[in-house]
Amino acid sequence: MKFPVLLSFLFFLTSLSVMAEKEVVGYSNSDPLESINRPIFALNDRLDRFILRPVAVGYDTISPDFIQRGVGNIFSNTGDFTTSLNRILQGDFVGATSSGGRFLVNTTLGLLGIFDVASEMGINEAKSDFGQTLSVWGFSSGPYLMVPMFGPRTVRSGAGSIVDSFSSVEKQIDNVPLRNSVWGIKVIDGRAELLKADDLITGDRYIFVRDAYLQRRKALESGDVVIDNFEYETEEEF
Repeated sequence: MKFPVLLSFLFFLTSLSVMAEKEVVGYSNSDPLESINRPIFALNDRLDRFILRPVAVGYDTISPDFIQRGVGNIFSNTGDFTTSLNRILQGDFVGATSSGGRFLVNTTLGLLGIFDVASEMGINEAKSDFGQTLSVWGFSSGPYLMVPMFGPRTVRSGAGSIVDSFSSVEKQIDNVPLRNSVWGIKVIDGRAELLKADDLITGDRYIFVRDAYLQRRKALESGDVVIDNFEYETEEEF
């Protein structure tokens, strides 16, 4: 997708925000497309239950903790690169320097990010994405969307994820089979990290996932630091 086309697509997506009556402050007003979102959620849930989750369970079972930690650190490190770019676009040059410093330190001293040396040096992690950048630029959130295969989004965060995918480190890999393999591992590793949270989902799964996602986006786009490690001892802490 060429850059002018990408910009036009982003303009189209963000213009859909007029469909939402309010910003995401009351969840009942943020999901006018629920009748469409629920069937898509059901499809995604089946795909997860019968394909992605079993693969993630297998990965979690056969991979030692230090391997999973190293893989997770690598993808977290590439995320710091994207974060640094977005911090620049947000005018947060201190945050950009911090995230860029993390990426540089962990890529070199941390052996491509396998080891989180930056955190040990006191350079803390604070992720950001283009959805947050659009928020800083004044774009409204728009309605909640359940995207086939990709899961929950808002119009703003969905548009942001498209831009982030083009600026990601993984996208810069020229070898297509290798790039797809890296993305596949990233998806599986990310799903494995969520296995701890599966048993905490209660009641209406659709509402639970929707509200959890919107709360997280609201916190992220208001400037709060959001770090999900799902190491909760009780459901109340979750």
